Amino acid sequence: MPIDGTLDLHAFNPAEIKTLVPDYLEECRQRGILRVRIVHGKGTGTLRRTVHALLGRLEMVAGFRLADETSGSWGATLVVLRGQEPSA
Repeated sequence: MPIDGTLDLHAFNPAEIKTLVPDYLEECRQRGILRVRIVHGKGTGTLRRTVHALLGRLEMVAGFRLADETSGSWGATLVVLRGQEPSA
């Protein structure tokens, strides 16, 4: 899977989300990608709520919000990650 700042969850089993999202976000941080777009789709909103609950618990997440109309509207979430602490 390419680490390019966009994670489309349509190709994954919902059971994988709890490990996939944090792992993907950590890989983005390591590559200096601090703005990430997660595509969860519009549907019933269940996957969106799951993603938002997960993001709210991750210390690496500085903030998140639903995308605007040009980035997927309420079918995608934009995430801002905290930069990595410099190594000692």
